[in-house]
Amino acid sequence: MNHSQNLEDSKRQAEPLDSKIKELVQKSKSFILATLDAEGTPNSSYAPFVQVENTFYILVSFLAKHTQNLVEGKKTSIMFIEDECATKQIYARERLTIDAYTSQVERNCEIWNTVVSQLKETHGKVVEVISEMNDFILIGIHPVKGSYVNGFGSAYFVDENLEISQHRNNQNHQAK
Repeated sequence: MNHSQNLEDSKRQAEPLDSKIKELVQKSKSFILATLDAEGTPNSSYAPFVQVENTFYILVSFLAKHTQNLVEGKKTSIMFIEDECATKQIYARERLTIDAYTSQVERNCEIWNTVVSQLKETHGKVVEVISEMNDFILIGIHPVKGSYVNGFGSAYFVDENLEISQHRNNQNHQAK
């Protein structure tokens, strides 16, 4: 079997997984957010989001530590993860982890208005209230790369479009 045939086989196998990734994102209303402050101290949090094309947007208060970290550090890692109640195996929860860079969206520009409108539609009237507060800002989260896991030995690298790029390793877990 030649290299181009292996590549074609990998793409065919990845297609059903790409749709599982999209489904995991679509059924989520929020994601887990990991940031670092200027001293390198980690902070974990969560944020409700909407996705517009390939960017995730969050409306967050500058009073929150993670918002300051996102603005100053310009990098984050986000995770979508299967609900504990729905999983068959707690050690093998379906999850998508994305490394990303961030950008702040200027208030009242076209992107701000479009995204805040979608946030209101998705998350309700509270968005109408908080979007008018001066400490709330809109952050764009732009995927760079990531990983998708949907079981033991079923781990994949994903690209900036959240599509499978390759299997993470070709070996199974090792017994003791």
